[in-house]
Amino acid sequence: MRFPSVVLGYHGCDQDVAESILAGKEEVRSSTNTYDWLGSGAYFWENNPARALSWAKLLAKSNSKKIKIPSVIGAIIDPGNCLDLAEESSLELVKAAFEGYRILSESSGESLPVNEPGYKGDLDLVKRHLDCAVVNFLHESRAAEGLAAYHTVRAPFSEGGELFKGSKLMDKTHVQWCVRDPKRSIIGYFRPRDSESTEA
Repeated sequence: MRFPSVVLGYHGCDQDVAESILAGKEEVRSSTNTYDWLGSGAYFWENNPARALSWAKLLAKSNSKKIKIPSVIGAIIDPGNCLDLAEESSLELVKAAFEGYRILSESSGESLPVNEPGYKGDLDLVKRHLDCAVVNFLHESRAAEGLAAYHTVRAPFSEGGELFKGSKLMDKTHVQWCVRDPKRSIIGYFRPRDSESTEA
């Protein structure tokens, strides 16, 4: 579906990377991990610079060599043709893609990937190997059939622990964007003014 408006997305990264992107020297890099929730692409938190910063801080604490000084950049995203997983027809497409992927895997004698925990006590199974494979398969299938490509993928995630006792609202719920081609879909980058979105 054609998404009706531009979106503000926020990306957690190292400060040097943020400055290089803001200076126009590079783009946000696309991720090709086999466990990326929404397939291959550049990831952004919708309207949530504080959460993007929390993510960057988490990566820095995990001794990741990618992030030394946590920072955040904002992006103005033109969603274009969007696979919106908060919308019924998009969910049906992904469901059908799973069936195609399952049949292909069985015929080639390969086991289906499995979503798995990313850390001890991870009930959300943040390493989404199966989901990633299915979404990527959907993109590849559309290309093979000559159908219009999706420029972006959007999905709400109910993640974390209950917000309060007995609640089905989760304390890490967010909306994630996967931008498949940053040069095409990102109108521009900016430095967030929100004091919670940058390191002092």
